[in-house]
Amino acid sequence: MSPEAPADPPRQPVTDPLNPPLPTVDAAYWEAAAASFDEEPDHGLRDPAVRSAWAARLRSWLPAGPAAVLDLGCGTGSLSLLAAEQGHRVTGIDRSARMIERARAKLAGRDAAFLVGEAAEPPVGERRFDVVLVRHVLWALPDPAAALRHWAGLLTPGGRLVLVEGRWGEADPIGLGADELTALVEPLAVRTRVESLAHDPALWGKEVADERYVLIADLPPGSLI
Repeated sequence: MSPEAPADPPRQPVTDPLNPPLPTVDAAYWEAAAASFDEEPDHGLRDPAVRSAWAARLRSWLPAGPAAVLDLGCGTGSLSLLAAEQGHRVTGIDRSARMIERARAKLAGRDAAFLVGEAAEPPVGERRFDVVLVRHVLWALPDPAAALRHWAGLLTPGGRLVLVEGRWGEADPIGLGADELTALVEPLAVRTRVESLAHDPALWGKEVADERYVLIADLPPGSLI
């Protein structure tokens, strides 16, 4: 599942006006979306300027040396490809088999593997990673706090969470604000920082007025999970 904001995923029926519904988690929606998913500038990264902007950001977020990166909700693998091009070993997880099929084709011959599975509980067994990279997925999960704890447990000591998130829309905004996500992550981390992404139109292929950011959290060198 890769619920990127520009794709406008459908909503569930409103049952509580004080708690806006999450986008549907119906797997069929994402299977159908796979064919056109890369048409969004920040999904396919086909525009050289957009691709370059994401590559530069990713380089600043990931470790300098080769690292094991777990890309959750990887979609068609655009960020996975950038990470692999920067020398990292990538494992991508997405609930859509068609998304995974496209990611495998996109990274053919690279040091990367892709599996169909749920982002909240990725099917990686006892493997551990230096980085868990997640873009526009956490906000759509039913229990973000539980997912974060699980992801932290998949990291090597001193590992890093890289969480690209935001809040989209005006009349009925959806997503996770930076303050809210920081509060969820801080108990797990020894250090967090938030970097705004809304002011850089090159990342999105257009000007945006929403809250968009990355939260980077470094875990303790000895696991507290």
